[in-house]
Amino acid sequence: MAVEKAIASSSLAEVVDRILDKGIVIDAWVRVSLVGIELLAIEARVVVAGVDTWLKYAEAVGLTAAAAAPA
Repeated sequence: MAVEKAIASSSLAEVVDRILDKGIVIDAWVRVSLVGIELLAIEARVVVAGVDTWLKYAEAVGLTAAAAAPA
């Protein structure tokens, strides 16, 4: 059985579709200090996902109103 190597080219639309389908999380934390004095602190958490993907995972961790309501 031969193994074929295919070169896949992705368009921007395919990449955006995959990111919205699966989701992506970027977590960054920056701290600038000089001689022990904190001058700047930046904390960012960016989540990019489609609405369906976000709702599916948000409900699983209790971030939606339906998950927070008592049964």
